[in-house]
Amino acid sequence: MQKNAAIAAFTWMFGVLAPSTGWGQDVPLGLPLVAIPADNPQSPEKIALGRALFTDKRLSADGTISCARCHQPERAFTDGLRVARGIREQEGTRNTPSVLNPAYSTTQFWDGRRKSLEEQANDPFVNPLEHGLDSPTRILEVVTTDAEYARQFREVFGVAGEDVTMEHVIKSIASFERSLLTGDSPFDRYFYGGNKDALPADAVRGLEIFRGRGKCAACHAIRADSATFADNQFHSLGVGYKRIESRLAKIAEYVAKANGKEISEAVLNQSDVSELGRFVVTLQPSDIGRFKTPSLRNIAITAPYMHDGSVKTLEEAVDLEVYYRSIEGSRPLILTPHEKADLLAFLKSLTSPQYTGATPSK
Repeated sequence: MQKNAAIAAFTWMFGVLAPSTGWGQDVPLGLPLVAIPADNPQSPEKIALGRALFTDKRLSADGTISCARCHQPERAFTDGLRVARGIREQEGTRNTPSVLNPAYSTTQFWDGRRKSLEEQANDPFVNPLEHGLDSPTRILEVVTTDAEYARQFREVFGVAGEDVTMEHVIKSIASFERSLLTGDSPFDRYFYGGNKDALPADAVRGLEIFRGRGKCAACHAIRADSATFADNQFHSLGVGYKRIESRLAKIAEYVAKANGKEISEAVLNQSDVSELGRFVVTLQPSDIGRFKTPSLRNIAITAPYMHDGSVKTLEEAVDLEVYYRSIEGSRPLILTPHEKADLLAFLKSLTSPQYTGATPSK
Protein backbone atom coordinates (compact mmCIF):
# COMPACT_ATOMS: atom_id res chain seq x y z
CA MET A 1 0.00 0.00 0.00
CA GLN A 2 2.83 2.42 0.87
CA LYS A 3 4.55 1.78 -2.45
CA ASN A 4 1.31 2.40 -4.35
CA ALA A 5 0.74 5.64 -2.43
CA ALA A 6 4.23 6.86 -3.27
CA ILE A 7 3.76 6.05 -6.95
CA ALA A 8 0.42 7.87 -6.91
CA ALA A 9 2.19 10.95 -5.56
CA PHE A 10 4.58 10.93 -8.50
CA THR A 11 1.69 10.59 -10.93
CA TRP A 12 -0.09 13.52 -9.28
CA MET A 13 3.03 15.72 -9.46
CA PHE A 14 4.00 14.91 -13.04
CA GLY A 15 0.78 13.83 -14.68
CA VAL A 16 0.30 11.48 -17.60
CA LEU A 17 3.11 11.34 -20.12
CA ALA A 18 2.24 13.02 -23.41
CA PRO A 19 3.63 12.06 -26.84
CA SER A 20 6.21 14.40 -28.37
CA THR A 21 9.73 13.18 -27.58
CA GLY A 22 9.41 9.69 -29.00
CA TRP A 23 9.27 8.12 -25.53
CA GLY A 24 6.03 9.62 -24.32
CA GLN A 25 6.92 12.85 -22.54
CA ASP A 26 6.74 16.54 -23.30
CA VAL A 27 9.78 18.71 -22.67
CA PRO A 28 8.43 21.61 -20.60
CA LEU A 29 8.72 25.17 -21.81
CA GLY A 30 12.17 26.58 -21.11
CA LEU A 31 14.12 23.31 -21.22
CA PRO A 32 16.35 21.91 -23.98
CA LEU A 33 15.86 18.50 -25.53
CA VAL A 34 17.07 15.57 -23.46
CA ALA A 35 20.05 13.52 -24.65
CA ILE A 36 19.26 9.81 -24.21
CA PRO A 37 22.10 7.26 -23.93
CA ALA A 38 22.14 4.83 -26.83
CA ASP A 39 22.47 1.87 -24.46
CA ASN A 40 19.55 2.95 -22.27
CA PRO A 41 16.66 4.19 -24.42
CA GLN A 42 13.61 5.61 -22.68
CA SER A 43 10.17 4.04 -22.69
CA PRO A 44 7.06 4.63 -20.56
CA GLU A 45 7.32 1.05 -19.28
CA LYS A 46 10.95 1.44 -18.19
CA ILE A 47 10.17 4.77 -16.51
CA ALA A 48 7.30 3.14 -14.60
CA LEU A 49 9.61 0.34 -13.46
CA GLY A 50 12.23 2.87 -12.35
CA ARG A 51 9.59 4.82 -10.46
CA ALA A 52 8.54 1.69 -8.55
CA LEU A 53 12.16 0.92 -7.63
CA PHE A 54 12.75 4.54 -6.60
CA THR A 55 9.91 4.35 -4.06
CA ASP A 56 10.51 0.84 -2.72
CA LYS A 57 11.69 0.77 0.92
CA ARG A 58 12.49 -2.92 0.70
CA LEU A 59 15.64 -1.98 -1.18
CA SER A 60 17.43 -0.98 2.02
CA ALA A 61 19.10 -2.87 4.84
CA ASP A 62 16.30 -2.33 7.36
CA GLY A 63 13.35 -1.81 5.01
CA THR A 64 12.83 1.84 5.99
CA ILE A 65 14.56 3.82 3.25
CA SER A 66 13.75 4.38 -0.40
CA CYS A 67 15.26 6.89 -2.80
CA ALA A 68 12.09 8.93 -2.31
CA ARG A 69 12.87 9.35 1.40
CA CYS A 70 15.43 12.03 0.53
CA HIS A 71 14.02 12.98 -2.87
CA GLN A 72 10.41 13.81 -2.03
CA PRO A 73 8.27 14.88 -5.02
CA GLU A 74 6.26 17.41 -3.00
CA ARG A 75 9.52 19.15 -1.99
CA ALA A 76 10.87 19.36 -5.55
CA PHE A 77 12.74 16.09 -4.88
CA THR A 78 14.63 17.37 -1.85
CA ASP A 79 13.94 16.65 1.84
CA GLY A 80 14.02 20.04 3.60
CA LEU A 81 16.81 18.87 5.94
CA ARG A 82 20.25 20.39 6.44
CA VAL A 83 21.90 17.11 5.47
CA ALA A 84 20.42 13.83 4.25
CA ARG A 85 19.41 11.07 6.66
CA GLY A 86 19.64 7.38 5.85
CA ILE A 87 18.88 4.17 7.70
CA ARG A 88 18.56 4.46 11.49
CA GLU A 89 18.30 8.24 11.00
CA GLN A 90 22.04 8.50 10.43
CA GLU A 91 23.08 11.91 9.14
CA GLY A 92 25.38 12.33 6.19
CA THR A 93 27.46 15.38 5.37
CA ARG A 94 25.75 16.71 2.26
CA ASN A 95 22.52 18.54 1.61
CA THR A 96 20.17 16.52 -0.58
CA PRO A 97 20.25 17.91 -4.13
CA SER A 98 17.08 17.90 -6.19
CA VAL A 99 16.85 15.23 -8.86
CA LEU A 100 14.66 17.39 -11.07
CA ASN A 101 16.13 17.93 -14.56
CA PRO A 102 19.14 15.67 -13.83
CA ALA A 103 19.35 14.77 -17.52
CA TYR A 104 21.10 18.09 -18.13
CA SER A 105 23.91 17.47 -15.63
CA THR A 106 27.15 16.19 -17.12
CA THR A 107 28.25 14.89 -13.70
CA GLN A 108 26.36 13.73 -10.63
CA PHE A 109 26.64 14.53 -6.90
CA TRP A 110 27.94 17.79 -5.44
CA ASP A 111 31.52 16.84 -6.31
CA GLY A 112 30.73 15.30 -9.71
CA ARG A 113 32.25 11.95 -8.77
CA ARG A 114 29.90 10.06 -11.10
CA LYS A 115 29.59 10.81 -14.81
CA SER A 116 26.06 9.64 -15.49
CA LEU A 117 22.72 8.85 -13.89
CA GLU A 118 23.44 5.18 -14.48
CA GLU A 119 26.71 5.41 -12.52
CA GLN A 120 25.09 7.47 -9.77
CA ALA A 121 22.07 5.27 -9.16
CA ASN A 122 23.97 2.40 -7.55
CA ASP A 123 25.90 4.37 -4.91
CA PRO A 124 23.15 5.09 -2.34
CA PHE A 125 22.18 1.41 -2.11
CA VAL A 126 25.58 0.28 -0.84
CA ASN A 127 26.53 3.35 1.20
CA PRO A 128 26.40 2.51 4.96
CA LEU A 129 24.75 5.85 5.76
CA GLU A 130 22.09 5.68 3.06
CA HIS A 131 20.38 2.39 2.12
CA GLY A 132 23.09 0.48 3.98
CA LEU A 133 23.21 -2.70 1.88
CA ASP A 134 26.37 -4.81 2.04
CA SER A 135 25.82 -5.86 -1.57
CA PRO A 136 23.14 -5.67 -4.29
CA THR A 137 22.00 -9.23 -3.44
CA ARG A 138 19.03 -8.02 -1.39
CA ILE A 139 17.78 -5.89 -4.29
CA LEU A 140 17.92 -8.81 -6.71
CA GLU A 141 16.10 -11.02 -4.23
CA VAL A 142 13.25 -8.52 -4.01
CA VAL A 143 12.86 -7.89 -7.73
CA THR A 144 13.06 -11.55 -8.73
CA THR A 145 10.53 -12.78 -6.15
CA ASP A 146 7.97 -9.99 -6.54
CA ALA A 147 5.41 -10.96 -9.18
CA GLU A 148 4.82 -7.42 -10.41
CA TYR A 149 8.53 -6.69 -10.74
CA ALA A 150 8.98 -10.00 -12.57
CA ARG A 151 6.31 -8.95 -15.06
CA GLN A 152 7.88 -5.51 -15.52
CA PHE A 153 11.43 -6.78 -16.07
CA ARG A 154 10.16 -9.25 -18.68
CA GLU A 155 8.23 -6.49 -20.42
CA VAL A 156 11.06 -3.91 -20.36
CA PHE A 157 14.22 -6.01 -20.75
CA GLY A 158 12.98 -9.46 -21.76
CA VAL A 159 14.68 -11.05 -18.74
CA ALA A 160 13.47 -13.02 -15.74
CA GLY A 161 14.79 -14.83 -12.67
CA GLU A 162 18.58 -15.08 -12.45
CA ASP A 163 18.94 -13.15 -15.71
CA VAL A 164 17.82 -9.95 -13.96
CA THR A 165 20.96 -8.01 -12.98
CA MET A 166 21.78 -4.80 -11.16
CA GLU A 167 22.45 -3.25 -14.55
CA HIS A 168 18.76 -3.65 -15.37
CA VAL A 169 17.78 -2.15 -12.01
CA ILE A 170 20.14 0.80 -12.37
CA LYS A 171 19.10 1.55 -15.95
CA SER A 172 15.45 1.61 -14.88
CA ILE A 173 16.08 4.05 -12.04
CA ALA A 174 18.22 6.26 -14.28
CA SER A 175 15.46 6.30 -16.90
CA PHE A 176 12.92 7.38 -14.32
CA GLU A 177 15.21 10.14 -13.04
CA ARG A 178 15.86 11.26 -16.62
CA SER A 179 12.11 11.73 -17.03
CA LEU A 180 11.86 14.19 -14.13
CA LEU A 181 11.60 17.40 -16.12
CA THR A 182 10.28 20.64 -14.71
CA GLY A 183 9.98 24.00 -16.41
CA ASP A 184 7.06 26.14 -17.58
CA SER A 185 7.58 28.56 -14.68
CA PRO A 186 6.36 32.18 -14.79
CA PHE A 187 9.86 33.10 -15.98
CA ASP A 188 9.63 30.58 -18.84
CA ARG A 189 6.23 31.83 -19.89
CA TYR A 190 7.57 35.40 -19.88
CA PHE A 191 10.97 34.79 -21.48
CA TYR A 192 10.32 31.87 -23.83
CA GLY A 193 6.55 31.94 -24.19
CA GLY A 194 6.23 35.63 -24.98
CA ASN A 195 3.70 36.28 -22.23
CA LYS A 196 4.75 39.67 -20.88
CA ASP A 197 2.12 39.47 -18.16
CA ALA A 198 3.63 36.30 -16.69
CA LEU A 199 6.12 38.19 -14.51
CA PRO A 200 5.35 41.05 -12.12
CA ALA A 201 7.41 44.22 -12.45
CA ASP A 202 9.71 43.43 -9.52
CA ALA A 203 10.63 40.03 -11.00
CA VAL A 204 11.36 41.64 -14.38
CA ARG A 205 13.72 44.08 -12.66
CA GLY A 206 15.27 41.15 -10.82
CA LEU A 207 15.85 39.34 -14.12
CA GLU A 208 17.73 42.38 -15.40
CA ILE A 209 19.97 42.34 -12.32
CA PHE A 210 20.44 38.57 -12.64
CA ARG A 211 21.62 38.84 -16.24
CA GLY A 212 23.42 42.14 -15.85
CA ARG A 213 25.13 43.76 -12.92
CA GLY A 214 24.65 40.79 -10.62
CA LYS A 215 26.44 38.47 -13.09
CA CYS A 216 24.42 35.55 -11.74
CA ALA A 217 23.86 34.16 -15.24
CA ALA A 218 27.61 33.63 -15.62
CA CYS A 219 27.13 30.37 -13.68
CA HIS A 220 23.35 29.97 -13.74
CA ALA A 221 23.03 30.12 -17.49
CA ILE A 222 20.10 31.50 -19.46
CA ARG A 223 20.31 30.76 -23.18
CA ALA A 224 18.26 32.17 -26.00
CA ASP A 225 16.23 28.96 -26.41
CA SER A 226 16.36 27.36 -22.95
CA ALA A 227 17.68 27.69 -19.41
CA THR A 228 18.97 24.98 -17.12
CA PHE A 229 20.27 27.63 -14.70
CA ALA A 230 23.50 25.69 -14.23
CA ASP A 231 26.85 25.64 -16.03
CA ASN A 232 27.97 22.10 -15.08
CA GLN A 233 31.10 23.62 -13.58
CA PHE A 234 32.49 23.72 -10.04
CA HIS A 235 32.91 26.86 -7.96
CA SER A 236 33.91 27.84 -4.45
CA LEU A 237 31.99 30.19 -2.19
CA GLY A 238 34.24 29.43 0.76
CA VAL A 239 31.39 27.66 2.56
CA GLY A 240 32.83 25.31 5.19
CA TYR A 241 36.46 25.89 4.19
CA LYS A 242 37.53 27.75 7.34
CA ARG A 243 36.63 24.76 9.47
CA ILE A 244 39.22 22.51 7.82
CA GLU A 245 41.84 25.10 6.82
CA SER A 246 44.29 24.27 9.62
CA ARG A 247 44.12 20.52 8.84
CA LEU A 248 43.90 20.76 5.09
CA ALA A 249 47.22 19.07 4.24
CA LYS A 250 46.43 16.01 6.37
CA ILE A 251 42.92 15.62 4.98
CA ALA A 252 44.09 16.02 1.38
CA GLU A 253 46.83 13.44 1.91
CA TYR A 254 44.28 10.93 3.20
CA VAL A 255 42.11 11.45 0.13
CA ALA A 256 45.05 11.12 -2.25
CA LYS A 257 45.94 7.71 -0.80
CA ALA A 258 42.40 6.31 -0.56
CA ASN A 259 40.67 4.20 -3.20
CA GLY A 260 37.47 5.13 -5.00
CA LYS A 261 35.04 3.10 -2.85
CA GLU A 262 36.59 4.40 0.35
CA ILE A 263 36.31 7.99 -0.85
CA SER A 264 32.69 7.61 -1.91
CA GLU A 265 31.80 6.49 1.61
CA ALA A 266 34.08 9.02 3.30
CA VAL A 267 32.42 11.92 1.49
CA LEU A 268 29.13 11.11 3.24
CA ASN A 269 30.38 10.14 6.69
CA GLN A 270 33.47 12.32 7.21
CA SER A 271 32.65 16.00 7.19
CA ASP A 272 36.30 16.97 6.72
CA VAL A 273 36.54 14.97 3.50
CA SER A 274 33.19 16.32 2.33
CA GLU A 275 34.48 19.89 2.47
CA LEU A 276 37.17 19.14 -0.13
CA GLY A 277 34.55 19.11 -2.88
CA ARG A 278 35.75 18.45 -6.41
CA PHE A 279 39.27 17.69 -5.14
CA VAL A 280 38.20 14.14 -4.17
CA VAL A 281 37.73 13.45 -7.89
CA THR A 282 40.57 15.34 -9.56
CA LEU A 283 43.17 15.62 -6.75
CA GLN A 284 43.92 19.08 -8.16
CA PRO A 285 44.67 21.64 -5.40
CA SER A 286 42.73 24.28 -7.31
CA ASP A 287 39.58 22.15 -6.90
CA ILE A 288 39.64 22.16 -3.09
CA GLY A 289 36.33 23.53 -1.85
CA ARG A 290 34.73 23.66 -5.30
CA PHE A 291 31.21 22.27 -5.70
CA LYS A 292 28.90 21.79 -8.65
CA THR A 293 26.66 24.69 -9.59
CA PRO A 294 23.10 23.70 -8.64
CA SER A 295 20.19 24.63 -10.85
CA LEU A 296 18.06 27.48 -9.55
CA ARG A 297 14.79 26.04 -10.78
CA ASN A 298 12.33 25.73 -7.87
CA ILE A 299 14.98 27.32 -5.65
CA ALA A 300 12.37 29.10 -3.52
CA ILE A 301 11.10 25.79 -2.10
CA THR A 302 14.35 23.82 -1.71
CA ALA A 303 15.91 25.39 1.39
CA PRO A 304 18.33 24.94 3.07
CA TYR A 305 21.10 25.71 0.62
CA MET A 306 24.75 24.98 -0.24
CA HIS A 307 26.46 21.60 -0.20
CA ASP A 308 26.29 21.38 3.59
CA GLY A 309 22.84 22.91 4.08
CA SER A 310 24.37 25.66 6.21
CA VAL A 311 22.45 28.52 4.55
CA LYS A 312 18.88 28.50 5.85
CA THR A 313 17.08 31.03 3.66
CA LEU A 314 17.04 32.28 0.11
CA GLU A 315 17.80 35.78 1.37
CA GLU A 316 21.00 34.52 3.04
CA ALA A 317 21.94 32.64 -0.12
CA VAL A 318 21.60 35.82 -2.18
CA ASP A 319 23.78 37.76 0.27
CA LEU A 320 26.45 35.07 0.06
CA GLU A 321 26.37 35.05 -3.73
CA VAL A 322 26.64 38.86 -3.85
CA TYR A 323 29.69 38.66 -1.58
CA TYR A 324 31.22 35.98 -3.81
CA ARG A 325 30.68 38.08 -6.92
CA SER A 326 32.43 40.97 -5.19
CA ILE A 327 35.46 38.82 -4.35
CA GLU A 328 35.54 37.23 -7.79
CA GLY A 329 35.34 40.58 -9.57
CA SER A 330 37.79 42.30 -7.21
CA ARG A 331 35.28 45.10 -6.71
CA PRO A 332 32.26 45.49 -4.45
CA LEU A 333 28.89 44.49 -5.85
CA ILE A 334 26.43 46.61 -3.95
CA LEU A 335 22.71 45.96 -4.23
CA THR A 336 20.19 48.13 -2.45
CA PRO A 337 17.48 46.48 -0.33
CA HIS A 338 15.01 47.13 -3.15
CA GLU A 339 17.32 45.51 -5.71
CA LYS A 340 17.78 42.46 -3.50
CA ALA A 341 14.00 42.22 -3.15
CA ASP A 342 13.67 42.37 -6.94
CA LEU A 343 16.28 39.63 -7.35
CA LEU A 344 14.42 37.46 -4.84
CA ALA A 345 11.17 38.06 -6.73
CA PHE A 346 12.84 36.81 -9.90
CA LEU A 347 14.21 33.70 -8.18
CA LYS A 348 10.75 32.91 -6.86
CA SER A 349 9.43 33.15 -10.43
CA LEU A 350 11.45 30.01 -11.27
CA THR A 351 8.98 27.78 -9.43
CA SER A 352 7.19 25.38 -11.76
CA PRO A 353 3.38 25.11 -11.61
CA GLN A 354 3.26 21.74 -9.84
CA TYR A 355 5.07 23.35 -6.90
CA THR A 356 3.26 26.64 -6.57
CA GLY A 357 1.34 25.33 -3.57
CA ALA A 358 4.49 24.19 -1.74
CA THR A 359 5.77 26.06 1.29
CA PRO A 360 8.46 28.51 0.12
CA SER A 361 11.68 29.25 1.95
CA LYS A 362 11.50 32.28 4.22
